[in-house]
Amino acid sequence: MQYMTATSNISVIIPLYNKASEIELTLRSVMMQSLQPREIIIVDDGSTDESVEIVERIASPLVRIIRQENQGVSAARNRAMREATGEWVALIDGDDMWCTDYLQRVAQMIERYPGCGAYGVGFFIDDGERRVRARCPEREGVVDFFAESMTRYVLIPSATTLRRDLALELGGFPEGMRMGEDQFLWTKIARVADVAFTPEPLVIYSRAASNRSAAIYRPEKTAYSFEQLYEPEREDLSNEYVARVALGKALVESSRGGTAAARRALEFFSYNTMSKRIERKVRVLNSLPEFMRGGVLWMYNTLAWLIARKGL
Repeated sequence: MQYMTATSNISVIIPLYNKASEIELTLRSVMMQSLQPREIIIVDDGSTDESVEIVERIASPLVRIIRQENQGVSAARNRAMREATGEWVALIDGDDMWCTDYLQRVAQMIERYPGCGAYGVGFFIDDGERRVRARCPEREGVVDFFAESMTRYVLIPSATTLRRDLALELGGFPEGMRMGEDQFLWTKIARVADVAFTPEPLVIYSRAASNRSAAIYRPEKTAYSFEQLYEPEREDLSNEYVARVALGKALVESSRGGTAAARRALEFFSYNTMSKRIERKVRVLNSLPEFMRGGVLWMYNTLAWLIARKGL
């Protein structure tokens, strides 16, 4: 009971787009929390399958469904944050799951490390055959987000709880951005507020889920770019982090034929000193014929995942 006040101030938000195969397990993992959330806001972003009907059949008084035309995950999350009544918003995608004590541990961190802009937890990556524990900071507490994020996972959407007013004040998620939209907001938050983390793995991230947004490439139509986040006067590692994320995004863009976008990223983020290996990969991929790039990147990523599964 001592954490009920903090937990009752946590709203759960779920963007939903064509997740009929996964949303029931996701939603039930939220409803089975040992400490219940204030509310569960699901924004249906123009689904064309039975996702909404599945949610309606569960019929929980905690759940509120908001419908909108398809505008992308950032717009769905922003809509949910604006509609939420909790001081905190716990994010989860419609194909991931929480362990039973997830919200309780988040509430404990809010009490233990007050004033942070974001709270993250450890997680497992599930490929449908095996679960691998993600590489994260090893100790609980307030972390140097940018230093840790150069080599480890600190925040991912389904394992992150945000201070709602701060996230909205900073503009929320960048609407129209299809890759890296979460890191875009993490950067803005971590530049003005502390980030706390616990390595306890309490989230299951589904690498094998259908319609995973990170696996689907479409050209972006957005006013936002990682170039806007470059602040040369900063003395922390935030500019290095921005370059790392932007170059990783350029890899995917190049693999889908976005030669000009990748070349622009190589030029703009050449200031980096800690992501030269990614930079070289982008240069190599961009030098290949377009028809080869997707296959080459797929083989590289598949090999990297197999190595990670073996704990190497």
